[in-house]
Amino acid sequence: MVAVSATEPRHPLPAAATAAPWIADLLADLPAAPSAAVARARELLAQQPLPSRRQEDWRFTDLAPLTTIAPRPLDPAEQASSAPAAPLGPVAEPGRLRLLLDGLRDPLDGLNLPPGLHRLEGEALQAALGRSLAAQGLEADWPVLLNTALAPRVLALRVSAAVAPLLELVNDVGTGQGVEALRLLLLLEDGASLEVLQVQRAAAASATSLLLEAELGRGARLRHGLLAQGHGAASLLAQLVVSQSPGSELDLVSALSGWGLVRLEPRVLQDEGQAATRLRGLQRVDGRQIADTHSQVAFAGPEGRLDQLHKVVADGAGRSVFNGAVRVPRAAQRTDAAQLSRSLLLSDRARIDTKPELEIVADDVKCAHGATVSRLQDDELFYLQSRGIAAAQAARLLLRGYCDEVLAELPGGAAGWQPLERLMGEDPTP
Repeated sequence: MVAVSATEPRHPLPAAATAAPWIADLLADLPAAPSAAVARARELLAQQPLPSRRQEDWRFTDLAPLTTIAPRPLDPAEQASSAPAAPLGPVAEPGRLRLLLDGLRDPLDGLNLPPGLHRLEGEALQAALGRSLAAQGLEADWPVLLNTALAPRVLALRVSAAVAPLLELVNDVGTGQGVEALRLLLLLEDGASLEVLQVQRAAAASATSLLLEAELGRGARLRHGLLAQGHGAASLLAQLVVSQSPGSELDLVSALSGWGLVRLEPRVLQDEGQAATRLRGLQRVDGRQIADTHSQVAFAGPEGRLDQLHKVVADGAGRSVFNGAVRVPRAAQRTDAAQLSRSLLLSDRARIDTKPELEIVADDVKCAHGATVSRLQDDELFYLQSRGIAAAQAARLLLRGYCDEVLAELPGGAAGWQPLERLMGEDPTP
């Protein structure tokens, strides 16, 4: 891992605004900026308030849970001492390369990387870092500025071939309290392939800013799973920014549960079309939790494909938000895009806001979208009860089947983290 040194944002923000007290306190507690890019990000962050409901992309996102967290950098020593060691296991094992992340220490130290996987550094790293953000005009987005301002080190990897072992990236905050940032860069060369399982866990009042950039060369394939198991006092802000070349294939699967606040932003650009994107998302909210997914897929060329499914389980007084934007300009003829949002409402106090949207200018396309909000079906419950299954157990069986449609598509090795049991609240073993 190396210190962040990216280019400055192309869209500087007005200097009239001032940061919210929480941000001001956080910036005041940070060590000296290690680079000009980090210093510039802090300057821009200090010139604007927190995102508010006056902004369309943030009008359903209540950042109150984030601002209750201590505005200080998370102490890696505190994190290491409080995170459970048992489920993490060894760093390397057959068929899997597990890296433990804390945003500061080098997880590659002393490791021999498998064939096809290389550390990206030097001029090649500086040329690639921030390139996907610039292509989509995201350099000055508030979550990006927050991530850069915290001066994380970047885990940057170049993939030159088909990598055999699963790459498992684990960040377990445990009961550590404070704010941390993780930044990842994956550069897949033509014809390369990689499978990644990223695990985020928290058990106390912490906040994690996660920024992943990925570039897929021609014919490259990336399968990425994000399994985020949080705590009612913890927050997660995650941006997954991907650029795809023709012939590439991208699978993004996410499963989020337990967080007081989680905001997930997958941003995908097919820069010349002729690529395939597959998005699968599942989130569960309970209590007063908030889960907010804002995805955007843009086609800049013809014959691109998208298959997106987003599922929600909302219970208690939880709130779920889904906004899925698909952009099909005139250059993206013969695009084939399908987007579906399906939500289960288990409580009269829960709330679901869903907004799939297509912006189509091209005239030779096949595009569809839809959204449903429903409860567990009475006829299905009746069928199971007629077979002697108690009502509560019947409901759980239906719910497990509903969730497993997405969970089954997480990369290999996810089952060891017991995603279904945790999402169902079944108190799995640590």
